[in-house]
Amino acid sequence: MATFLLPDLGEGLTEAEVVRWLVAEGDTVTVDQSVVEVETAKSVVEVPSPYAGRVETLHARPGATVQVGKPLISIAAAEREPVSVAAAAKEAYREEERAGSGNVLIGYGTTGATTTGRTRRPRANVRPAAPAFPAPAARKVPLVVSPLVRNLARANGVDLRTVQGTGEGGVITRADVERACVTTAVAASVPGERRIPLSGFRRSVSAALSRSRAEIPEATVWVDVDATKLWQLRESVPAGPGLIAYVARFVVAALREYPVFNARLDTVRQEIVELDRVDLGIAVQGARGLVVPAVMDAGAMTTARLDQEIRAVTARAREGRSTAQELSAGTFTLNNYGAFRVDGSAAIINHPQVAILGLGRIIDRPWVVDGQLCVRKIAQMSFVFDHRVCDGGTAAGFMRSVADAIEEPASVIARL
Repeated sequence: MATFLLPDLGEGLTEAEVVRWLVAEGDTVTVDQSVVEVETAKSVVEVPSPYAGRVETLHARPGATVQVGKPLISIAAAEREPVSVAAAAKEAYREEERAGSGNVLIGYGTTGATTTGRTRRPRANVRPAAPAFPAPAARKVPLVVSPLVRNLARANGVDLRTVQGTGEGGVITRADVERACVTTAVAASVPGERRIPLSGFRRSVSAALSRSRAEIPEATVWVDVDATKLWQLRESVPAGPGLIAYVARFVVAALREYPVFNARLDTVRQEIVELDRVDLGIAVQGARGLVVPAVMDAGAMTTARLDQEIRAVTARAREGRSTAQELSAGTFTLNNYGAFRVDGSAAIINHPQVAILGLGRIIDRPWVVDGQLCVRKIAQMSFVFDHRVCDGGTAAGFMRSVADAIEEPASVIARL
């Protein structure tokens, strides 16, 4: 029997949370078949098995955090005589009791049937598998599918056996637990409070933002930009690149002119490390929160290609499918907070980068052109930079380079 240890998922990650198992004990698996879905601080990924055979033991339950290098799943060689399922179930139950688990059952409940020779079902039909051992007769089995729901209940002291599920077939949903939180007395809380634990992702975001604020002496400059001509250029080619693709192209050009912002600061050697390649980070609000995947080698792309790549990395980020490389490779960040219908933002630099550029919403405003008052498409642009790498004059030069390109896009694109 071979035991597969949680592999190093890259980028310094030391742990992952089991979201759901894609196989159950007793299933037959093949090499490279995905066996578990785990959530790291960066993304949700499927982990493939390096072994083929029969699943003997799942070493972690959904919702549990597993350290890198710790057992994840044990698989017996396909030709090996299978062990008694009943014996394995009893031992698993004893292990649960020794571990102090208050709820041995997960998923939809228990079954007396054994599982043999089963292969993975299509993903759309996969549900957390129930252990093969029977439940204690006196215990009401809560119908819970999501490990996030169980974590929320545990953190708020809610006994799932007392919650009435409103989901299909009586399944307990997050909304059910949140309602129960309101009426459940929590010893560690003041009446009227509701506590929601930070997920691994939110903890990682919290640590990164706190580090950025603590280590980087940042400064912010901003400018109102007349984006009328850029807007007209975009409208003249309905099937052409989006506005952000044009802005991204202008940002890349400005970074060539001011390479100090496509850099990182080596505090040990007291050196500014300028980078030859621009891997442009795009701030994306996804289902799991704010992430910044990078368009790799954005400096080598045309506006049309940038548009394609920005759409692709944005879609993956919103679906939680960004790769670890995409989420860590950015050398500079572009943030389109105008998509949230706000005008400005004092953003936080994405450490270890040294700058971030933000673009607010583009709206009609009164504007003076050639001494005449008229209505123009105006946007506010803000630029946050690490004051250790340069002074305000350099930052203002970078800002004006981007702003001037937005105000006269056709002439700038002709020179790129």
